[in-house]
Amino acid sequence: MNYKIAVIKGDGIGPEVVDAGIEVLNAIGKKYNHKFEYEEVLAGGIAYDTFGEPLPKKTLEVCKNSDAVILGAVGGPKWDDLPGDKRPEAALLGLRKELGLYANLRPAILFEALADACPLKPEIIGDGLDICVVRELTGGIYFGERGYKDTEMGRSAYDVMIYSEKEVERIAIVAFEMAQKRMKKITSVDKANILESSRLWRKTVEKVAKNYPDVELKHMYVDNAAMQLIRYPQQFDVIVTGNLFGDILSDEASMITGSIGMLPSASLGENNKGMYEPVHGSAPDIAGQEKANPIATIMSMAMMLKYSFNLHEESQNIEAAVKKALDEGHRTLDIASKGEKVVGTKEMTEIILKNI
Repeated sequence: MNYKIAVIKGDGIGPEVVDAGIEVLNAIGKKYNHKFEYEEVLAGGIAYDTFGEPLPKKTLEVCKNSDAVILGAVGGPKWDDLPGDKRPEAALLGLRKELGLYANLRPAILFEALADACPLKPEIIGDGLDICVVRELTGGIYFGERGYKDTEMGRSAYDVMIYSEKEVERIAIVAFEMAQKRMKKITSVDKANILESSRLWRKTVEKVAKNYPDVELKHMYVDNAAMQLIRYPQQFDVIVTGNLFGDILSDEASMITGSIGMLPSASLGENNKGMYEPVHGSAPDIAGQEKANPIATIMSMAMMLKYSFNLHEESQNIEAAVKKALDEGHRTLDIASKGEKVVGTKEMTEIILKNI
């Protein structure tokens, strides 16, 4: 099979981890007789520096004409003083909107070999963790009306959180379908005691739940959910929530697994065309120093094979290769315990490639 993939390496450590992901894809292609064709385009800070825009039209065109998109990390302090529509993060919002990527899947899995890297006590994590946050990606406060106005308190800024029934319904369906393939448990996170948008969210999720009688649905306020993730994370299986809450909770869940450098993500739209990226940021302070953990990006490639290309065996091969590398004791700096040998970005990638 031939697959056309748009590649956005981004800023900071983005190019390093994306190169690692591509090496793994090439190894899979060689083993299973697939051909992956890559076209590199710019987005984020480097795109602004080159073209004066964080998301050039050519980048969007290439992404729309590809079977999937690989994205590294974007942003950094260098661009912090730019107007909102020129900041590197605007490229992320633009890509999600223009590609119709409304469902963000963020699995948070604690590998047995990394139990010591988890900041929680062993009696709290028990036999391990396997949580998936399903985050709505193209609605909510990130895409609502925003602006400035003069008030009695002086210059003020506002951002509007808005959700439609259709937006909530389609993300809820994704979450329920996923839950049916897992432990058949969903926690829908909102702030329905305060926000009108959350009340609509809750009513719509309950409506969708009627079509999935085999799935247990539980509602939880976002502040309580943040606490419960630390207090008793094993109670969660699938968490479905809005854009803002999902952004925060998925990062919290990722740290429970030991490092944000371990967490992949998939952003999906219609027909499972998706964009795949690590959850972590651009980390410009360690760029070019061989300190970046490539596993989040490599696991994102496994998600791409599974969700966009329906290549389940190939996806499992990558997951098994990563697990073996960890079981053998190989650690990048972010997941190494005291006294453990630390390997760099390229060495960890080479170890995973050998396991494939």
